[in-house]
Amino acid sequence: MIRKFLHRVFSRRSRSQDPVVIPFEIHGVARSRISNCARKVTSTLQEKGYAAHVVGGAVRDLLLGRDPKDFDVATSATPEEVHAAFRRSRIIGRRFQIVHCLCGPETVEVSTFRGPAADNDAADVQKDAHGRLLRDNVWGTQEEDAIRRDFTINALFYDPTTQQILDYCGGWEDLQKKRLRMIGDPESRYREDPVRMLRAVRLAAKLGLEIEPATRKPIKPLSDLLQNVPAARLFDEMLKLLLSGHATECVEQLRQEGLHHGLMPMLDAILEQPLGQRFIMLALRNTDERVRAEKPVSPAFLFASLLWHDVLNAWTALQATGMKPMPALHEAMEQVVSQQSERLAIPRRFSAPMKELWAMQPRFEIRSGRRPVSLLSLERFRAGYDFLLLRCESGEVDPALGEWWTKFQRVNDEERNAMLLPGTGPRRRRPRRKRATPAAEPVGGGGGEP
Repeated sequence: MIRKFLHRVFSRRSRSQDPVVIPFEIHGVARSRISNCARKVTSTLQEKGYAAHVVGGAVRDLLLGRDPKDFDVATSATPEEVHAAFRRSRIIGRRFQIVHCLCGPETVEVSTFRGPAADNDAADVQKDAHGRLLRDNVWGTQEEDAIRRDFTINALFYDPTTQQILDYCGGWEDLQKKRLRMIGDPESRYREDPVRMLRAVRLAAKLGLEIEPATRKPIKPLSDLLQNVPAARLFDEMLKLLLSGHATECVEQLRQEGLHHGLMPMLDAILEQPLGQRFIMLALRNTDERVRAEKPVSPAFLFASLLWHDVLNAWTALQATGMKPMPALHEAMEQVVSQQSERLAIPRRFSAPMKELWAMQPRFEIRSGRRPVSLLSLERFRAGYDFLLLRCESGEVDPALGEWWTKFQRVNDEERNAMLLPGTGPRRRRPRRKRATPAAEPVGGGGGEP
């Protein structure tokens, strides 16, 4: 049935600019799969005479049998008109205004249909010397909005009222064939926004899709364009990639497409070293497992893992110059974070915990005196301990060290004292020697016994 439907609708696609209408009987996504807030937003806007559809990743994920994390709506209404229709809403953004509509704890992002900026000479469209869009505020029709999206699978419009899907670009067919295809000329689209190259890798790895040959061909030659992307935006996209639940596949795909250069200094060199590659792949696999199990994941821990061998290399080099170990470690941390921030602006809320994890590692080597006990009381001890176990598992340090700390944190005080290395137990405080007090002067200044 589906095969006959695809043949019928796509055989006439070239003769018509109207979208392919895919009925519920074919796609099978019921309106009940759409969140209450998204249904309310679309129905309210439609009642006021505007076109409104759920669009983008939510439709794609539903067709793949996944549960979307959020829902976006595209509409013919302007931001001001959307804002006027919903009491609990706010307009955000400067380059391109969108509206956040709130229903209880849920937020639905509503955007106005956009026009084909790449072919528009309007004053609101600005590009840099490489073709990257710097400013792009052009309203358009629903069809234009679909055509200007990145990949065909992200250009599907779902109407909760009719339960129909509108397909202007062949995204439904591409999903059936597990294919990731760029809308329009891939080279031009990558020049408009180089981050699309990273997004292609992330979506292909996350959704199990094959990047279409014409979409893949320009990626490696244009990889240097990522150097022109603002560091903060690059960080956001890398964070999505690494927390996708398929970070291992994403990093491998980055290497295959030649996109890893410059994203993380020396990442390529580390991945070519057996020890560094094992460490990073272990960290990525652990992250993937936690994401898929819906457990909390710390971006700081992940980036600390990815950059740890950079820190180790710099630390070793500084000690070779005669610098003492701990000052050398702190200098190495500053160097790596500073170098990384030039390409990937890691926010301080992540870089500060990263440094704490790194600085904690030499302290695990000390298993004498009072220091092991004081280490247990640190706020980030658990994260530092997990980092140590990762180092043990990768073969960087002796697994016996991790086993010692695993036992040390679980036993009582008496057993902990017994575990401290021989002859190096907690030093007993020596009693303070009382300072000699001067002899009291005779009251009245004289006359005492000789």
